[in-house]
Amino acid sequence: MNRSPHVSESDAEEQAALWAARLEGSSLNAADRAALDAWLGGDAARRALLSQYCQFSSDLDQLLPMLVATGAIEIPQAAPARRGWNPWMAATAGLLAAAVAVAAVWVVIPRQRPDSIATSVAQRKQFTLADGTRVELNANTTMVIENGRAERRVRLANGEAYFVVSKDKARPFIVETPAGSVRVTGTIFNVRTEAATELDVTVVEGSVQVRPGEMNGSQPSGPVDIGAGDSLSAGKAGLSIRALSADSLDDALAWRRGQIVFDGVPLDEALARYSRYHGRQITATAAAGGLRVSGRHSLDDLDEFFAELEQSFPVRVVPDPSGSVRVSLRTERAGPGLR
Repeated sequence: MNRSPHVSESDAEEQAALWAARLEGSSLNAADRAALDAWLGGDAARRALLSQYCQFSSDLDQLLPMLVATGAIEIPQAAPARRGWNPWMAATAGLLAAAVAVAAVWVVIPRQRPDSIATSVAQRKQFTLADGTRVELNANTTMVIENGRAERRVRLANGEAYFVVSKDKARPFIVETPAGSVRVTGTIFNVRTEAATELDVTVVEGSVQVRPGEMNGSQPSGPVDIGAGDSLSAGKAGLSIRALSADSLDDALAWRRGQIVFDGVPLDEALARYSRYHGRQITATAAAGGLRVSGRHSLDDLDEFFAELEQSFPVRVVPDPSGSVRVSLRTERAGPGLR
């Protein structure tokens, strides 16, 4: 059973399935135990692989009848006894059949191996997950996916994502963020998280259940149900829910078309959105940051947005050789904090 550590993944899984079947079906003698230890010692990943196969092996009694009944797998029939048939050969054949069954279950039921997808600065991407769910990621967004047997779970560490969730009542779809979680079975919604305490959820179709995290040091609140056209915001100012008109809903999702819409937003907040999208430090002085910005703007064309600012407000936009940008009132004198 000793193998080179540089065996293929399929060979390692075959051996793990066989060992799981042997551990499930009989006791190992000293020689078998030594062989197992030698195989495990050949690669650090084998121990975790064997553990996963053993878990599936322990579920066979419940899973096999269903899989056989539906035709998903076919268990090999034992050969009739014949002269010269070695009992060890019969035992090995049974173990191999069990290993085949375990491997079949392993294929039929998705493995819970997390996968990651991400976007870089000024980049938007679309993905289709293993369960058929479609995801669109805004710039600077990172997401980890776990497509399990009982639930589908994604972890949105930061950024913004638009989900068209494949319907599956048996496996809820859960989005976890540092600022709370969203639970659905099949719907269309948008999630944005800017910090550990900032969460925005907008529902396009269906309904979702939101569990906001800790806010302002207080204990997390209970679950909140919102439906199509609703937008929930949870953050330092507390929790609020508002019903969006068709136009407002379109504005909230404008990032999917490379646009952003402001409606009386303080300039420093508008600059923070561009700063995140482009991965650049873009700030304003206290006096300039309080100006209110409105209108639909291009997310990708930063120079155009700066030009519009200087045309609409008495401000100046000063870039720095390092790539950072500072916005100030034209009447403000150069000094600390100004470039």
